[in-house]
Parts: sequence; C-alpha cells; structure tokens
Amino acid sequence: MGIAEMTMSSRLGCTAVGKTESKKSWKLSDSLREKITEYAREDAVQNVYMGNKFLALRKSEVAKVAPDRTALMRKIGQVVSSGSMADMKKIREADERRLCILFGEPYEAKFQSEGIGSSVHVYDGNGDEILTYTEGVGWHEKESKAETEVHGALKAAYYDAFRAARQEINAGGMEIQGGFDARA
Repeated sequence: MGIAEMTMSSRLGCTAVGKTESKKSWKLSDSLREKITEYAREDAVQNVYMGNKFLALRKSEVAKVAPDRTALMRKIGQVVSSGSMADMKKIREADERRLCILFGEPYEAKFQSEGIGSSVHVYDGNGDEILTYTEGVGWHEKESKAETEVHGALKAAYYDAFRAARQEINAGGMEIQGGFDARA
C-alpha cells in the first residue's frame, strides 16, 4: 500500500460498544405497519406527506439498527486527539483483547497517517464504512446497509398506506384538511 495504514480489528469474544449484533434482525412487524398506516392516513387527511409522527417513528426504528457512532467517535477521538504516532503505534501493536476493549465487536478501524493528512475509517461487522474522520474536516457519518434497508422498508410501507388513503379521499371517503406539504 502507498499509504501507511494501521488496521485495528476486533472479532473474538468482545462486548460490543453500545449495541449488539442482534439489532440487525429488525423486521417490519404487523403492529408497526398498522402504526405507519395510521400515521399515513392522518397525514393524507391533513394533506401532508411524511408528517412529524412518521418521521419520528422512522428515526426511532432506524436507531435500532444503527451503530453507536457517538461511542465510537469518543473512543477513537481519545486516540486521534493525542496526535501522537507513538500512541497509534501502540494501538496497532496491541493484542486483540485490548482492541476489543477499545472498539468493541464488530467494529474495525483503519488509521491512515501518511500523505496529505491523517484519516480514520471505521467499518461495522458487515464491512460497511460507517464513520470517517479526516484531519481538518472532522467526522462524517455514513449510513450502513442495515439502516438503508430499514429506511426503505418504512418508506415503502408509508407510501403504500398514504397512496391508499389518498385514493380513498379522492373517491370521497375521507375529508382533506390544509394544503399539500411534501417531505422526503
């Protein structure tokens, strides 16, 4: 590799930082679908697409599969803020047990320190990059595949329910309130 890279990986017998792998088993339950349908009907009556109740619900559901980025940033920040390559070298040379304590399973971090500037790339257990730290820019969060899937499932369920409610309104079965407010 052209860039000096330190890879820290934790895979065996660690306690995860914040959340665990079981969070990956998110499913759109019937009760959740009913709640989405209720919110979509309310929004359709008010002529608002994706109202605040649905957006709050979506945010809370996505949080169930999201990695605890704040904890990861705090842990990595402690190392990066020291600014010492000696500290980074100690981490690189650390045994897997200490890496597990630092990052928690299933996260992996790669430190790049040569070239234009330093950067840190953090990956989840699926190999998805979920965080990047670049010197001079700071932290940038990246959505994991699990988060993208939850967003997609919720948006699709909402869209179907909203469209059905709008059809019912257009057929004269429900009454509209206010103007149209489209949100993504």
